[in-house]
Amino acid sequence: MSGVRTARVAAAAVLSGELALAACLVAGVRPPGWALAGAEALVLAVLLLEARVLRSLYAAARAGGADPRAARRAAVEQAVPVAVRRLVLHELRAVASLARWVRRRTHGVRPGDLAVAYTAPQTAMMYGMLFVMAVETVGLALLIPWPVVHRVFLVLDLYGLVLVLALHAACVTRPHVVRPDGSLRIRYGALFDLVVPRDAVVSARVDRRYPDGRLISLSDDGVLDLIVGSQTSVTLELNRPLPFTRPLGAPEGAHTIRFHADDPRALVDALRRPV
Repeated sequence: MSGVRTARVAAAAVLSGELALAACLVAGVRPPGWALAGAEALVLAVLLLEARVLRSLYAAARAGGADPRAARRAAVEQAVPVAVRRLVLHELRAVASLARWVRRRTHGVRPGDLAVAYTAPQTAMMYGMLFVMAVETVGLALLIPWPVVHRVFLVLDLYGLVLVLALHAACVTRPHVVRPDGSLRIRYGALFDLVVPRDAVVSARVDRRYPDGRLISLSDDGVLDLIVGSQTSVTLELNRPLPFTRPLGAPEGAHTIRFHADDPRALVDALRRPV
């Protein structure tokens, strides 16, 4: 079982690096090239270790009589921490959003729903970051003379480009949604998803704020800020604490929610409309 412990510790160790990278990308901060290369090389090494451990656990479960599906699930649960599994799932959903974005389709929007975008404050920032990363990729291709090193950096740079584009695509294809029954689905890409029932809302108002902090910030008195481009534009007051789940699975609760919408007036009017 030492191999399993090693794999879990290694996966947990690189999780903080991946979270820091994602936070930088969302905030519009471009990490240095060496930091990206080092972080993703470490992730690659851990993935290879995880694959080896998963294979041995799967074989052991199959030898014990488990069917293939149960064996796979048991192997993953033993070798991969929950937070890492959720992070990988978020990245896979974001990458899948690229295909939905190309086809101009949205996720979770049904006939009669009002879809409200929230990407305006970050769009220029994301495209600017993509341009800088593309220039860096071309520059490294011209400067690095060693073919093997060149290929490694090319793969890592391309991964970074895809990740930034996928994060933005997930936000575009997963808008906020106001249902005909008055409920509200608040989202940020594949990272955050919260359904607010109509009977939980005391008041909704347009309220532009420019808070400091991370993408998801919860104060000690239960105020949740979902920040996009350093701003929020809608405030919901609730009649009870509403549970939500952080991106890595930690449960929390909030009685006030502040988030951004590109057209906050349309969203607030839809929430106030009689059902």
